Amino acid sequence: MAMTLHVVYPATEGTKFDYDYYSGTHLPMVREHMGATIDSTLVAKGLAGGAPDQPAPYHAIATLVFADQAAMDAAMAHAGPVVADIPNFTDTQPVMMVGSTL
Repeated sequence: MAMTLHVVYPATEGTKFDYDYYSGTHLPMVREHMGATIDSTLVAKGLAGGAPDQPAPYHAIATLVFADQAAMDAAMAHAGPVVADIPNFTDTQPVMMVGSTL
């Protein structure tokens, strides 16, 4: 069964998110350290909430898809530098969720 790791960056009042750093430095770091076992990656940049005039509740949501639990475990074993890099592009506290595909 395919496994997913979702990293959600809440856009609470006053938080910052450097999209240029995230896309130009952090995502390549994810590929370098964890990419060998990632099947696919999807990142959504928050633009709006439930209506166009509402602010997005999240700066971004990243979804990493792995073939199975063993592949995700292998990636997570190398995630230390990736997690340590988070303060370089945001001051919000990310929320992570592990899931399985239906």
